[in-house]
Amino acid sequence: MKTVILDVRTPAEAMADVVRVGKAGKPEHSARISFATPELLWEVLSAKRWELLKVLCGAGPVSIREAARRVGRDVKAVHRDVTALLNAGLIERAEGGGIVFPFEAVKVEFMLQAA
Repeated sequence: MKTVILDVRTPAEAMADVVRVGKAGKPEHSARISFATPELLWEVLSAKRWELLKVLCGAGPVSIREAARRVGRDVKAVHRDVTALLNAGLIERAEGGGIVFPFEAVKVEFMLQAA
């Protein structure tokens, strides 16, 4: 199963992980997208965008208009959300047009610790 892991960690921690994977020479079985703070994660992954990801998961390539119809929202608003998700690397442009969520699952990891 191709999973994307969304996590919260510093850029230094993310780079250390890239170096570790590079040295190991083995590709990981999941993609990882890191955010510097929980606030950045929630800014990109708002409730409306999460709903959009849920309807795209397993759907294959769909047009933005079709995605908007599936979530019952305005095409212009969905287009803004699609742009944000494309910029974050969560969705991709499909060959032949449309958008696609290239993963079968999403895992979100972050920890709240006492100051």
